[in-house]
Amino acid sequence: MKTNYLPGILAMAAIVVASNILVQFLFGQWLTWGAFTYPLAFLVTDVMNRVYGVSAARRVVLAGFVVGVICSALGTQIMLQGDGYTYPAVTVRIALGSGLAFLTAQLLDVSVFNRLREGAWWRAPLASTLIGSSVDTALFFTIAFSGALTFLEPANDVSWAGEMLPLLGTGPVMPLWVSLGIADWMVKLSLALLALVPFRIIVGKMLQPTT
Repeated sequence: MKTNYLPGILAMAAIVVASNILVQFLFGQWLTWGAFTYPLAFLVTDVMNRVYGVSAARRVVLAGFVVGVICSALGTQIMLQGDGYTYPAVTVRIALGSGLAFLTAQLLDVSVFNRLREGAWWRAPLASTLIGSSVDTALFFTIAFSGALTFLEPANDVSWAGEMLPLLGTGPVMPLWVSLGIADWMVKLSLALLALVPFRIIVGKMLQPTT
């Protein structure tokens, strides 16, 4: 079978660029629009892994990582104005958290998928995405917003994210960033289940013998 994973690289790049933009816009109180686009990265990785193997999947992940780093680097240099303040479109902590979380979670997804690839068709994509999504969420929100990591970027005031509020508006009192992370994680888990349908369809078409 001819190996052509350029579409996978382009799809991953598009998802990373879109997510870097949409993460700046809120959807309701606890989510950003990026929470709905970023999980598609796991779908792309899993499809490439199933069709072309581990090596191709890792290349697609690294391509997405490079695109993400470039977008984040550009974002830190773009200054925005609001409420009398000037601030970067992407803070160093968000750039660092996004890059580390993406690379760690996606490579973990590739490894878990590969270990489970011989089982039922749905087990590898579901398990790898659930595990990868959980690691991604924990790393990103902790690095980007935890008060314990202020030393990463002292000039960046993230005290708003540490405001103590009921968890998701109804639970025990916790920092705001914890609610944002859990809401993001719940969306990722839901999309992991829904993504099984397009995964099955796309893989079936890509593995279909050509005449």
